[in-house]
Amino acid sequence: MSWFRRRRGAREAEAPSAASPPPASPSASEASPPAAPAGAPAGPPSASVGAPTDPAGAPATGEASQSPAAAAPAPVAAELSVLESAIAAPSAPEPEIPRAPGPTVASEVAERPAATALLEPPPASLQPPAEERQSSDGLSSPVRPGRSVRRIGEVVVDLGFADREAVEQAVAAARSQRKPTGQVLVEQGLLRQDQLARVVAERFGLDYVDLSVYEPDMGAVNLLSAEAIKRYQAVPVRFMDDGALLLAMADPTNILSIDDIAMITSRRVRVAATSAEDIRLLASRIGRLEGAIEEIGEAVDGEEAPETISATLADEADQDAPVIKLVHSIIAQAVQQGASDIHINPEETDTRVLLRVDGMLHPAATVRRRMAAGMVSRIKIMSDLDISERRAPQDGRLALNVEGRRIDIRVVTLPLVHGEGAVMRILDKGVVVSDLESLGMHPNEHERFAHAIRRPHGAVLVTGPTGSGKSTTLYAALGVLNDGASSIITIEDPVESRIAGIKQMQVAPKAGVTFDTGLRSMLRADPDVIMVGEIRDRETAHIAVEAALTGHMVISTLHTRDAPSALGRLADMEIEPFLISSAVDCVVAQRLVRKLCPHCRRRAALPESVLEEYGLQDQPYAPVGCSRCSGSGYRGRVGLYEVMTVTEEIRTLVLQHGSVDDIAATAASQGMRRLRDDGIEKVRAGLTSVEEVERMTTSLV
Repeated sequence: MSWFRRRRGAREAEAPSAASPPPASPSASEASPPAAPAGAPAGPPSASVGAPTDPAGAPATGEASQSPAAAAPAPVAAELSVLESAIAAPSAPEPEIPRAPGPTVASEVAERPAATALLEPPPASLQPPAEERQSSDGLSSPVRPGRSVRRIGEVVVDLGFADREAVEQAVAAARSQRKPTGQVLVEQGLLRQDQLARVVAERFGLDYVDLSVYEPDMGAVNLLSAEAIKRYQAVPVRFMDDGALLLAMADPTNILSIDDIAMITSRRVRVAATSAEDIRLLASRIGRLEGAIEEIGEAVDGEEAPETISATLADEADQDAPVIKLVHSIIAQAVQQGASDIHINPEETDTRVLLRVDGMLHPAATVRRRMAAGMVSRIKIMSDLDISERRAPQDGRLALNVEGRRIDIRVVTLPLVHGEGAVMRILDKGVVVSDLESLGMHPNEHERFAHAIRRPHGAVLVTGPTGSGKSTTLYAALGVLNDGASSIITIEDPVESRIAGIKQMQVAPKAGVTFDTGLRSMLRADPDVIMVGEIRDRETAHIAVEAALTGHMVISTLHTRDAPSALGRLADMEIEPFLISSAVDCVVAQRLVRKLCPHCRRRAALPESVLEEYGLQDQPYAPVGCSRCSGSGYRGRVGLYEVMTVTEEIRTLVLQHGSVDDIAATAASQGMRRLRDDGIEKVRAGLTSVEEVERMTTSLV
């Protein structure tokens, strides 16, 4: 027999007019209710810790140990006893407790300001699971707004996080150990930290913020230092439309912390609940961001870095300036999330900061207009640009160390209608693909490409739009060729990754070093392998083709939509067909598609007509969204590849000025897999979705 049943039997035997006061609520814990505003009725006592117990764990007796139901008048006692027994699991049916008429209960509640109105919870069968009720952006509202009279255990059961029997055992253990119920539920593995925060939010009728999914506004986060976030166990995450500050707290009942933060930020505060673990992780990250970034001077490891900024932050006092901290935190956040670009877009009232992660733009922060101009000026100073010039675009470059990793950033400033904007391309030196196997090529494509780059001479071209991973493929090829027995020289803009044993040259237009001039100089330096970052014009294309014909292996990139189009592109650059057919041995076209998150992907329910169109036998996987993938359903990217070997038949078509379609048809008949075919194969393997393949290859159909 549970403790609730024993207490109820004792109360039935006692006189119903017992008027001893209810026990005082325990000290502050994660389940203690927030203080009510002046004039508002106070809520029920805290239920995070059960009724008082003696050291042996048995329920304490005497007047001080009586529950609120025993102390209340009969009608209210009947109501409260129903709530106390809500999480009990009786082994045999019990007689139904008579429910007092509504008017009598209402009059009793009106006479007792310490009690709140009693509402019957909806049946559990009518409530969706808590995970489904959570918003995909990480911010969810309570099912029942307002402070609830339910105990922590009841909320856990109502949200579907644990069954009644397990919760009842945890409640008993909490009483015997004199610990908060929520703490015991976490220790026993019945709840995660984030689920406990969700329970507390539902208990007090507050919004719940899942910081593992929710993207906090860095402008709001920077209102508090990392030390203050740790001290108050609270972090501002958003500016509300009415000017208030959304404050995520581990203990939303801590009124003193709320008042302190309101005074520090000079804003009204709207409280939400979140996990203490998430706040700790965010505070640690913010603390690292504040101290992890240091600018590189002109000398890096004893070598000159001509295009990097030339001075460190000279004034130590400026290190704490809000604008500098904001710029540093945005850059470090982008690096941590694996973003390729940072967009700073001024608008009519505020400035939005967006990050391109896995090829898609996501909002990262909203910066107030008064700080936006200073933020762009700070970026221009770091990039060695003219801060007084606001009416013309400028290009620059800077280098940073983020947590020990060298990060190169290309900066472009744009004079826009609502102010000056900026776009920063992140080149992470710490992310290097060292072998061909990690690219994700099909075994047949991998064999063709590896055979082509190991030839003693010829040209291998990698094609695709900007951001399709062409440079990554080139670096993987260099990793295969860099065996110490060959002289390898590269000319790049910029040098994205430094590789030991390879001579790398940086394009410097101000010094007169362009792709064509650099390539001419490289041919006199006895190279075996030449890597050209990009063939942009006729001069560079002509020199590269001649180098391939004179005993060098040349690998480079072109901007074309597929592999057969690369041969037509060279012809458009006025390269003679006999040179193209003799020099080019292999062309690789590629795209990057987002990979499905392995933790939350689910089988789709596509019509049979769609399955037949894509040649699928089983239902493919589709994105769902979880905390690990920030609710997008995707995590990381994988390449789609189209490898065309230039055979004798294709060389003949080039010499005869054959069309790109004829070249593509001939290559396909000889075993070339199109980009779409490789995408469908990766759909079958569960790596990506049909929607992603359609999005990236629809222009090729």
